[in-house]
Amino acid sequence: MANLTAQRWQAIQTNDARQNGRFFYGVTSTGIFCRPSCHSRLPRPEHLKLFLTTEAALTAGFRPCKRCRPTGQPVTVAEWVTEIDRIIATHYAEPLTLTELAQLAHGAPYYLHHVYQQQTGQTPLATLKQVRLQQAQQLLRTTTQPVSEIAQACGFQSAAYFSTCFKQVFGQTPRQFR
Repeated sequence: MANLTAQRWQAIQTNDARQNGRFFYGVTSTGIFCRPSCHSRLPRPEHLKLFLTTEAALTAGFRPCKRCRPTGQPVTVAEWVTEIDRIIATHYAEPLTLTELAQLAHGAPYYLHHVYQQQTGQTPLATLKQVRLQQAQQLLRTTTQPVSEIAQACGFQSAAYFSTCFKQVFGQTPRQFR
């Protein structure tokens, strides 16, 4: 692994293609690694791990970026869908839009939606809602938190919307479920 120097951080911030091949950076919050020139969303410095080779990044468990293709090989659709599922499972509590999801997965929103639905039979946002509801179900079973707090902890914008979604899927309100 390499150290994050001021020069390397500047290269990542400015997408400096002259630094390509000299180092690669992995983002711990997404599990993806990129070239310095990648135009994906700028990661936080504390989420970075730097590598001198693609092999080192792969060995450390990072997957190549679909956008900048640091290994020179395209990422398979199946690998990308797995990555999208992992991002949803990790970031479900955040206000995650399709655009934000696409940024985290290093792809275009429309293409991500199309590929994901083609591979899984449902949209990424439907999967996100499903994950949120499963997490809410778990919290309803194991905690005494108020329904409004559970709704917020699971990424729902309001307790009313949460209750409506919960009843549509499970046939009862969160209070009845509890």
